Amino acid sequence: MPQPPSAASRDEPVIRERGDACPGALRLHPADDGMLARIRLPGGLLGIRQASVLGLAADRFGDGHLELTSRGNVQLRGLGDGCGAGLAELLDGAGLLPAPSHERVRNIVATPVSDDVVPWVGELDRLLCASSRATALSGRFLFALDDGRGDVAALDPDVTVLAGGGLRRALVRLGAGAHAVEVAAADAPRAALLASEYFLDAADAAGTRAWRVAELPTEHVLQEGEFAARLAAVGVAAARVPDVAWPYAAPPQPWGPGIGDQTPLCVLPALGRLSSAQWRVLVQVADQGRGGLRVTPWRSIILPRASTRRPIDGYARLVSAGLVVAPDDPWQSVTACTGQPGCAKALADVRADARAVVAESTGALPVHWSGCERRCGHPRGTAWVDVLATGNDGYAMSVHGEPAVPVFRPDLAAALSAARNTSPTISESADAVKK
Repeated sequence: MPQPPSAASRDEPVIRERGDACPGALRLHPADDGMLARIRLPGGLLGIRQASVLGLAADRFGDGHLELTSRGNVQLRGLGDGCGAGLAELLDGAGLLPAPSHERVRNIVATPVSDDVVPWVGELDRLLCASSRATALSGRFLFALDDGRGDVAALDPDVTVLAGGGLRRALVRLGAGAHAVEVAAADAPRAALLASEYFLDAADAAGTRAWRVAELPTEHVLQEGEFAARLAAVGVAAARVPDVAWPYAAPPQPWGPGIGDQTPLCVLPALGRLSSAQWRVLVQVADQGRGGLRVTPWRSIILPRASTRRPIDGYARLVSAGLVVAPDDPWQSVTACTGQPGCAKALADVRADARAVVAESTGALPVHWSGCERRCGHPRGTAWVDVLATGNDGYAMSVHGEPAVPVFRPDLAAALSAARNTSPTISESADAVKK
């Protein structure tokens, strides 16, 4: 089975022959179901007015739905030709396009259930938008601001900032390096920006047009010592920290109704896709709690201060809207790419197939359905079951890097359930299904 893109080894040099065509809010992408816009939300943070405008944009210009991405951003699909100017004007009026020249590089994920990193998000975004050098970053370069628990640090970011020392200090990691550089917490956003500029210098020297840190050839790999020296040269005190024990925390999951009047809720839309009507309910519940929304890179939404006291019972309203807010729901940890009919490369309607078997194929491992070998939006930083459409009414299924085995549509539920609940090879599960 071909490796997912993020799994490519540095022994396999990546040489880009074209520029980054990653879509944005201004650079729309043509798809089989119309144009696509991707709106970057640094840290996934959305104010009430901004969220309302996104719902309006979905109805006015798109297909009436909003999609959550694995970077904590929002996509609009089914956009008509010639809507770009109107969409940009609407988004700009809500503060969602602070720097048009930088809108595709504002890729910042942050611990969604913590307020501690919110100031970092705002400052890093401000620095990015003020940096002319940052415009050279690809739309795939990722910053992660982690409050110390290790949730977004596990998402293969290019630059990781990990809080520590009672939030007085921070570790900055380059790519997937074992080592880090320690700086004062107040200097963390600036250090993150300087790390991205260090990457750009290395990419220029390599001449391979790398988009991400992991794509740099070995002779141009980023070094923590050099990075610390660069920080010191601009007045940022830094110290190299070898062999950091990086923490890990699982993503937030729906945990049911909270206790008290103001409590966070984790909301999961099935397959990361909401109708504008569902989105409006989310916005209303968030507004009644006098809080905003936080889109997570796991295609869920955190409402930090949702109201759960009757007669304004946000939990009940979300359930009525068809959104997942309870633990152990079958939709937890199930994701899929767009598939047919929206993507010309897809070999199956993967979303429909996922819906057909979701209730019968629960398990511990996450599962991602892919319509083609690009595996768009697949999970990162964790073991997962790969369900890859192959055409001819079938899929190739694998887990834990084991060889893929063919599974036909009638056998999907049983094979997937076995794969998500066992650590042995999936071949044993497939044999069991055949018997």
